[in-house]
Amino acid sequence: MSKKYLPKYQKLTAKLLSARLEAGLTQVEAGKKLRKPQAYLSKIERGERGVDAVELAEFAKLYGKPLDYFLN
Repeated sequence: MSKKYLPKYQKLTAKLLSARLEAGLTQVEAGKKLRKPQAYLSKIERGERGVDAVELAEFAKLYGKPLDYFLN
């Protein structure tokens, strides 16, 4: 991780990774569904790129999770 993020942000990135795996999607597959390159997901999951509220809502919808799953 190139930047030092708060533990809560590290928890968020771990939940994003976990939710993607539970959904049975690779980074490439999830990226295609989100119309983003695989590198976009990789950087988010490694904590190298932040996620805004709109993006988080898109992840929640794709992975079939309520938004608060990622925030708690």
